[in-house]
Formats: sequence, C-alpha cells, structure tokens
Amino acid sequence: MDNTLRLRLDIAYNGTDFHGWARQKGDLRTVQQTIEDALSLVLRTDVALTVAGRTDAGVHAAGQVAHTDIPAESLNQRSIDGDPGRLVRRLAKLLPEDVRVFGVAEAPAGFDARFSALTRTYCYRVTTHPAGAMPTRARDTAVWPKPVDLGAVQACADALVGLNNFAAFCRPKKHGTTIREVHSFTWREVEPHLFEARITADAFCWNMVRALVATCLTVGEGRRAPQWPEELLLLDARSPDVPLAPARGLTLVGVEYPEDSELAARAEATRATREM
Repeated sequence: MDNTLRLRLDIAYNGTDFHGWARQKGDLRTVQQTIEDALSLVLRTDVALTVAGRTDAGVHAAGQVAHTDIPAESLNQRSIDGDPGRLVRRLAKLLPEDVRVFGVAEAPAGFDARFSALTRTYCYRVTTHPAGAMPTRARDTAVWPKPVDLGAVQACADALVGLNNFAAFCRPKKHGTTIREVHSFTWREVEPHLFEARITADAFCWNMVRALVATCLTVGEGRRAPQWPEELLLLDARSPDVPLAPARGLTLVGVEYPEDSELAARAEATRATREM
C-alpha cells in the first residue's frame, strides 16, 4: 500500500537576495533550498520540491507553484494533525520575510507542478524616467535608459505572439527545445514613464522573457527597425544582438492548470519533445 502523499504549494518571494530558485552547491542562498529546509524541519523528513517554472537570480514570484511527495505519516503531528493546510502557519514562523508559502494542499491525482501546467504568466515592470524607479518599488522595477514609444513596443510584442522557435532569445540547454507558444504579450503605461508588460506562454526557456522584453524596448527606443523581431524568429541559435532586460523587473504572477481529470494527460503531453 502506497503511503506517499503529494502536496501542492503556492509560493511567493522577492528574488532580490536569492541566487534564483534552484538549489545550488555551496552556501548560495536559493528559494528552493530555503523552503525545502523549512519543510524538512517541520515534517521531519527530507523534502524535495518540483517547481512550475525555475526563476533566475533576482527574479520574483507572486504565483509560483511547486509539489512534493512526502510520507503521509509525516503529517501526523500534533501541530498539523493530518491537515496540510496547517503547514502555512508553521512555515510562516520559520521562513524569512522575502519568501512565503500561501497555500499547502493535497494535490489531485495526476498533478505535476511543472508538466501539468498549461501556461505561465509573467509581469515585467520598467521605468524610463530619468530619475529611475520609485524607492518603494526599486526592487521590482527595472530602469531602461532611453524613452520608448509604446505603440512601437506593442507592435514588436504582437510580432512575437504565436508558436515559434525562440532560439534567438534563449540561452541554449542541452537536449532542450526552444519551441514555445506565446499566447499573449501586452504592454501598458501605468503612469508616466512607467510600463508593465504581461506575457503568457505554454512555457519559457532560459532568459526568454527578459530577452523578449529587451527586444521590445530596443525597438521602442528606435535603435532597431520594426521588422527586427520577425528576423530574429528565423534564427536557430541565440543572437548576440538581443540584450537581456534587468532581472529585477520580472515577476512570475501565475500558473494555469487544466481540470483535475486532465492533469495526467497534460503532463504526459508536455514531456514529449515539441517540433514545429
């Protein structure tokens, strides 16, 4: 009889002082290591997390999702009493202020935080104000040194929507695919000189969002021609001409999953290598 229980965790963090999500060798502080260590202490068992989307150093999350498999009996403690939801309060007392677990629940059958996901959505905040970001938002707002035209920025974003090979925008990963489907990519000026981009895709490869954002801003300031994004989509390798927008402006804001009955099938389909 299997006594293993899969938990879903809903997580938020300020990535400024973390070396990204993924646990690393040595003493580097990461989000994964911080949460795993706290959970392992509470549950008195080793905990390993699988995350919906790994974030780089300096990148934030308001809607990160992870899962872990634990022995069911590890919840049979006086302060938890078999209810995984009680872990939220326990973890709040152990975790530092820049990371929080806002929800813990038994995952439905077939749930995989990474492979069951339908889409991930990121928000990017950037200011072109000559004084820089407001001090109260300096940790989640990037600074772009030149003014940009919002119409040109949005036109560039529109050209990047769809199923494409985004090799020009991605750091290469061995045996990985750079084929992704961007469902939407919108920009708005939330106040003078302050812009927010929102991008949703089935998945993102390494550095892809920051490269797409920087491409739009580069076109928006007039440094590149409007047809540049279409030219980049024809490439099959990372382009050295594509800059990266600063990490601090990027936040993972949501992960969408299918109905419970479709979770396992979605995970199986996602594991298959995509081809154009």
